[in-house]
Amino acid sequence: MKEFLKPLSPTLESYYLVRCKAGDKQARCALIEHNLRLVAHVVKKYGTTLYDTEDLLSVGTIGLIKAIDSFDMNKGIHLATYASRCIDNEVLMMLRTDKKRALEVSLQDTIGVDKEGNEITLIDVIESSEEDIDKECILKEDVGILYKGFENKLSKREKEVISLRYGIKLHKDEGKTKVSFTKPKTQKQIASSMGISRSYVSRIEKKALGKLKKYFEEQEKCNDKN
Repeated sequence: MKEFLKPLSPTLESYYLVRCKAGDKQARCALIEHNLRLVAHVVKKYGTTLYDTEDLLSVGTIGLIKAIDSFDMNKGIHLATYASRCIDNEVLMMLRTDKKRALEVSLQDTIGVDKEGNEITLIDVIESSEEDIDKECILKEDVGILYKGFENKLSKREKEVISLRYGIKLHKDEGKTKVSFTKPKTQKQIASSMGISRSYVSRIEKKALGKLKKYFEEQEKCNDKN
């Protein structure tokens, strides 16, 4: 386990803070090094995420540095109190950004190609309105493939996660495949409603998207042969 320096005494911490504000780089380094234990304590609660401890410590340290650089001794609060908030905010900002990016990447993953060789993504299928599907035969076929893959290749739990995660429901209406929309849920919300961990939801989602992508590729190969 990584060893951290002990926290500074109040007197020494105040001395280093004054020196740091005066531009003393060594004082700034001392404040950072002696507060790394605080970073470890704050990021410990995020240990159930998919992130490596070292990654969390790195991001938390950025929050600590920001706290030291912006700390105002005249406001009457302890550096540790102020730094804890900054560390927490930095980690949360990273989690939100990566979650948004992961959703965007998942939706932009290629799940097949049309008959002209153009790549088709999941978002292409989802965002197609009913009118577009009626007008474009290729997209209509792809929605049908998506429905078959959804129904035949995914487990009950995978169907539930994908439906909740992307706010989509595929259903048959008078023999036609149609898509209805609901508000997408976060992995955390899904985990809470299903009584499982967020990391498990992430694994289910990734596996389900992989199955759909593979199914699309297999169907495209069959169509090409025909």
